[in-house]
Amino acid sequence: MPRKILVTNALPYANGDIHLGHLVGYIQADIWVRYQRMRGHSVHYVCADDTHGTPVMLRAEKEGLTPEQLIERVHGEHLRDFTAFGVAFDNYHSTHSPENRDYAADIYGKLQAAGLIDTREIEQYYDPVKEMFLPDRFIKGECPKCGAADQYGDNCEACGAAYAPTELRNPYSAVSGAKPVLRTSTHYFFRLSDDRAIAFLRRWTRGTNAQGARRLQMEAANKMKEWLGEEGENKLSDWDISRDAPYFGFEIPGAPGKYFYVWLDAPIGYLASFRNLADKRGDIVVEDYTDGARAAAAGTEMVHFIGKDILYFHALFWPAMLEFAGYATPSQLCVNGFLTVDGAKMSKSRGTFITAHSYIAQKLNPEWLRYYFAGKSNGTMEDVDLNLDDMIAKVNSDLVGKFVNIASRCAGFIGKRFDGRLGETDLQACADFAAAWADGSIATAYDERDYGRALREIMRLADLANQYVNDHKPWELAKQEGQEARLHTVCSTALNMFRDLARFLKPVLPALAAQVESFLSIPALDWQGDWAALPAGHAIQPYSHLMTRVERKQIDALLEANRESLAPAAPAADAKTASSQQRHAEQQQHAAQAAETASPHISIDDFTKVDLRIARIVAAEHVDGADKLIRLQLDIGETDEAGEPKPRQVFAGIKSAYDPATLVGRHTVMVANLAPRKMKFGLSEGMVLAASDAEGKSAGLYILSPDAGATPGMRVK
Repeated sequence: MPRKILVTNALPYANGDIHLGHLVGYIQADIWVRYQRMRGHSVHYVCADDTHGTPVMLRAEKEGLTPEQLIERVHGEHLRDFTAFGVAFDNYHSTHSPENRDYAADIYGKLQAAGLIDTREIEQYYDPVKEMFLPDRFIKGECPKCGAADQYGDNCEACGAAYAPTELRNPYSAVSGAKPVLRTSTHYFFRLSDDRAIAFLRRWTRGTNAQGARRLQMEAANKMKEWLGEEGENKLSDWDISRDAPYFGFEIPGAPGKYFYVWLDAPIGYLASFRNLADKRGDIVVEDYTDGARAAAAGTEMVHFIGKDILYFHALFWPAMLEFAGYATPSQLCVNGFLTVDGAKMSKSRGTFITAHSYIAQKLNPEWLRYYFAGKSNGTMEDVDLNLDDMIAKVNSDLVGKFVNIASRCAGFIGKRFDGRLGETDLQACADFAAAWADGSIATAYDERDYGRALREIMRLADLANQYVNDHKPWELAKQEGQEARLHTVCSTALNMFRDLARFLKPVLPALAAQVESFLSIPALDWQGDWAALPAGHAIQPYSHLMTRVERKQIDALLEANRESLAPAAPAADAKTASSQQRHAEQQQHAAQAAETASPHISIDDFTKVDLRIARIVAAEHVDGADKLIRLQLDIGETDEAGEPKPRQVFAGIKSAYDPATLVGRHTVMVANLAPRKMKFGLSEGMVLAASDAEGKSAGLYILSPDAGATPGMRVK
């Protein structure tokens, strides 16, 4: 049955550029939407700028603009960047809109009527220099749970804990740097700790949608269980949904000088953008998607694509708000991981904090990146690594060397020898393509957002097509007398294979697929139309090259452009109130700090989780292209099936302190149960322990060594 789906993407904050980290989630969503439409399903795809909050207010003030002027400019920039990468929203709106104001007031009023809104006098931090109450994310300090430094006032990005800003240790204002003072203020709370909310969230986070798929990926559901606690526990705190003036946002009805916290009205922006689209079109019944009872009767779906750092808001606050206001709750959350570049966090100093606009300005093909991101996407919350050399190799091999190569090798013969008309098709040779469509393996992979699996199968078919061309050698047939008919059939068969590959690739490469449709003079490719071979006599257009190779110099120019153009890291006051991927670079730094500044006490159970083993260094060598790494082979007593020693490979950042030749034969200590990490240089299967000074300077770096008599594999207890 045709599905009726409202698809949304996380709202980018109107306080910064779209960068490649953002694009991971948007490209994943766009691919899914395009695939669903090719299947004949009805999909409305909307997004909006998240515009409210103190950061926008302060940035506008700094630039001499009104907040409205700033968000209008940024809206145009964001939409420009999304469009350039083929992310085709049906509507791209703003949370600073009358539709959003109306929905926010309605939901708030219904929650209030349900007895789920409280007012309380709270002590709140006030900046005596800026003369304003500080929103949670403009107070920074040490996490009260793990001790990590420079954490925001509402949750810790190192350990994930949520807390009140007054719980921070050594707080300071992220606006002025001043030590904040406590003042009393009346605030409004959503009673998320209410037994009704807890019971609903336990059901909802563990549930499935109408298609039988989990509402949340397994990793996300497990995180929800951790936050909610076991049956009988109530680990959730009530949610402060108000902020004091001055604040850029919507004033709370009946509460002068009080404004909705940005995270209350931001997800409501999904509904507002959809309403705005419906008003433009006139043929969409919004309530069939947004009203709880009507959506259930109509069988509609609401699917959100978000980054994993905003899971807490989307899987707890948002569905509870909707449920108790009588609105339809999300059918599914599709949660993506962060982006790293060459195995490390995006870095402005290295030039790998790459903006979407700079990529386009350097005239790089956006579908190169779409293809690469798709190949790294598996439907889970795993991070995606953009290895630039790997991207060059993958695009050149798969798209140019395999896919486009089929048409470039055969189309010329059709144009020159057969007046641009196809001949008969060898259906037996195309059997694998028909089977791939019939068994639904590629379709299932797309539906489950495991695009990497889909592309691997598509490239297997591309290999078969190229093998067919290699086996029949049309360039040789063209030179032989009496082989005209066979030449015609071989080239026509190859071009039919090429068409079917284009169909399979279309959700990922819509612009390239449109070029193929034009070249072959065929209607728009879909997943339900005629899969029969193009008939003999079908006329095609003259072939022109469809895609160029990626050159390393283009990537180098992109990196250099970002290294030169990006300013130093923005001050905390310019950070997004609760952005998704834009804070990923900070998150990795905070995680490292948390490890060094953690609570002084752990339990014996915590310690025994770490499997420390004596290791003998059997080989050590420099790693080409790495400034800090030495490749170690470590014997920890493991053997293969034949009983031979099976050392582990570990990359250690000790190059500046040690000559590899001096390490061989030494014993050290390694973490043996650390999850393997795939790096650009190979797989790292553990970690060696080293001591350093507080700043990690190489002069104070020392790998640990056990006392004499310790042997490989011994457990450190």
